Amino acid sequence: MKKASITILSIFTIFIVWILLDLIVDNSLLLPRPQDVLQALGRIITDKDAIFAIFLSLIRLLISLIVAFIFGFGFGIISGLKSSFASYLNPIVTVLRTIPVISITVIVLIVLGFSLTPYLITFLMLFPLIYQGVFGAIKNIDQELIDVYRLEDNHIFTQITHCYIPLISTGIRTSLLQSLGLGIKVLVMAEYLAQTKNSIGNYLYLAKTNIEFANVFAWTLILIIIALIFEMLINHYKNVKIKVKVSKNIN
Repeated sequence: MKKASITILSIFTIFIVWILLDLIVDNSLLLPRPQDVLQALGRIITDKDAIFAIFLSLIRLLISLIVAFIFGFGFGIISGLKSSFASYLNPIVTVLRTIPVISITVIVLIVLGFSLTPYLITFLMLFPLIYQGVFGAIKNIDQELIDVYRLEDNHIFTQITHCYIPLISTGIRTSLLQSLGLGIKVLVMAEYLAQTKNSIGNYLYLAKTNIEFANVFAWTLILIIIALIFEMLINHYKNVKIKVKVSKNIN
């Protein structure tokens, strides 16, 4: 209850600051008024085409996240078990983590065209994050726990499923949470640059081109709400898992 009250107070503070800035600036082209943004938000959430665009953007994010998780999780496990593979993959992951998003987006646009760009850019940005999360979690496992399990079962596949994965589950959840927040930002930026049809990015591009800044703010609010929903869902799942574990231990 206390946490929810603090969150509401924080949101209220942002809204008050927005109103004060609007009174100071007094120019809707520079800073849209809160009422204008709320009206634009109402138009968006009642527009079937806009809702469909949000749905398609989320599908693109889900596809990119699943592929990134498959590769990031798989390579992270292998790197955690084989230091030679980790050394081989480290320069590649470092490049992907440090290269500017705009640079790699332009390169992909030139090489692959517009349709695949949002998927590939999102994958390239999420893969290192998930990989590092899994790899780092494995490296932080107490070696004594691994040695004890190996005394009972020395088969690599059962070690991974019954020992490594349960021990790194927290790291995996953290990586997914970070990936969802980062993924929606990267995806929308890629959609914006590629002008992907039926996408949040394209709606933002059209709003900017038509100088409809209230719509830009409204779409930004939608993106913030989506990111908050992702965080709430994963945190809820995390709390449910903790309660299940506690109840099992009590029983």
